[in-house]
Amino acid sequence: MSSRILVLNGPNLNMLGTREPDVYGNETLADIEAKSVARAETLGLSVTFCQTNTEGELVDWVQQARGEADLIIINAGAYTHTSVALLDALKACDIPVIEVHLSNIHQREEFRHHSFVSKAAVGMICGFGGYGYEMALEAAARILNNSSA
Repeated sequence: MSSRILVLNGPNLNMLGTREPDVYGNETLADIEAKSVARAETLGLSVTFCQTNTEGELVDWVQQARGEADLIIINAGAYTHTSVALLDALKACDIPVIEVHLSNIHQREEFRHHSFVSKAAVGMICGFGGYGYEMALEAAARILNNSSA
């Protein structure tokens, strides 16, 4: 049975490819999803991608992941820097979390340097564009293989 990975994407990530391409690149979220699904298959992982612009829906998905997913990869977008509710849900879900950002949040505006998500995450990958999702899948495979050994 393959490990189940839930990839959650927050606000404005549906605009990738047209939104500030100098910051976020030209890939769309669909492009990133297709590459991630292909990479997941080579790693023996099953991936479900979701995107929402709504904080409550993101929290609901995290809560539902408990018992349904083995690991969460999350790019919470702006909620990374603002959502205590998301942090609480991630901590309560009791499964590993990997945080991903397309840009290097530490080279951007000061308010982006703080991440609530990081408080619940095993690690963070930032600054590698869409490839960061594939890196997160490789990390997920290692985490899940080590925990089952």
